[in-house]
Amino acid sequence: MTLSLLIGVHHVQLAAPSGTEGRMREFYAGTLGLTEVPKPVELAARGGAWFRAPGIEIHIGAEAGFRPARKAHPGILVRDLEALAARLRAAGYCVVRDGLLPGYRRFYVEDPVGNRLEFLEPEEAV
Repeated sequence: MTLSLLIGVHHVQLAAPSGTEGRMREFYAGTLGLTEVPKPVELAARGGAWFRAPGIEIHIGAEAGFRPARKAHPGILVRDLEALAARLRAAGYCVVRDGLLPGYRRFYVEDPVGNRLEFLEPEEAV
């Protein structure tokens, strides 16, 4: 057996059109409750925004010719799926439930620019 050299995921990179940073901040920081972290000076000029919470970091990069990720998506573990679904619905987002992954309750939602996000909670946590 070969020992894996991979130890974890540092961040997930998603794209957005230039000029949508405000909408992305409202969603990722405001609705989801992540904390915005400053980008390094060398990268800040490129646009976008970075967000973090314990165990997760999401980088939003400004992309010319942007097309939302409709199939590719991050799967984000949560501790209270129902509370998050209620928060997202209250903010006007469409929550699409999916019971096809054994051992997890989950749903999908699109961020303000159409990127697909999956939120999961292990069934034993409920």
